[in-house]
Amino acid sequence: MDRIEPIILVTGATDGIGKGTARALAKQGARVLLHGRNPDKLDAARAEIAAATGNDRLETYVADFAENDEVRRLAGQVGTAHEYLTVLINNAGLGTVDGDQADRAVNSANVELRFQVNHLAPFLLNHLLLPQLKRGAPARIVNVSSAAQRPIDFDNVMLERDYSGYRAYAQSKLAILMATLEMAEKVNPEEVTVNALHPGSLLDTKMVREGFGAPQGPVEEGIEAELFLATAPELQAVTGRYFDQTRPGRAHPQAEDPEARRQLWDLSLQLTGLA
Repeated sequence: MDRIEPIILVTGATDGIGKGTARALAKQGARVLLHGRNPDKLDAARAEIAAATGNDRLETYVADFAENDEVRRLAGQVGTAHEYLTVLINNAGLGTVDGDQADRAVNSANVELRFQVNHLAPFLLNHLLLPQLKRGAPARIVNVSSAAQRPIDFDNVMLERDYSGYRAYAQSKLAILMATLEMAEKVNPEEVTVNALHPGSLLDTKMVREGFGAPQGPVEEGIEAELFLATAPELQAVTGRYFDQTRPGRAHPQAEDPEARRQLWDLSLQLTGLA
């Protein structure tokens, strides 16, 4: 990463951990690509980070991860603007509720919304931007999972039965972790490493305040964890790992099941149009 200019895409960079991580990376001198779904919030985040860091090499990209077409458009814009990337941080996500929306919701393809935003969108983005990441080698993919993990019932992936916001969230976070471990086996770690993390429990973010009430930890813990996976020299050759903040974590047993991972991988390829 020190041979070329670091170019780092941070999704969900308008609030909380994502914005804090983008600020810290900008302070280190990286060119930071900020993603968000609200153009006004995105412009405000860019202005705030530029003023705080003195780094004006900040770019904004708007996309709603509820729809795969928008993920594809984002990847196309980034790929057109930049020949390579050095890090992709998949931080964007939906919590147990989204504002006032606590009921089951689906996108235009009838895909359950948390499964889409928290798993399928980063799954698709990782694949679409893999050529740019390989050209930025040694590059890194950092997927934000969670310690809240519920097993996937492959007969009820869209949770048409027994829906709850927590179950949807926890299932989606296990899904992106399972995809992390599977992708790490398919990509040369000398080119791109693929790791996942739990950024911290009930940190002071909008997602936590809306879904769980009073936070129990500072947002800085999550920022530190994302920075560690994105930049720590000792992780340059480390791939296919799950971290609890900056320490090795224990995943749900389903994440270690090769057949379940293969089944999820094939389903994800199908639902994202990559099959």
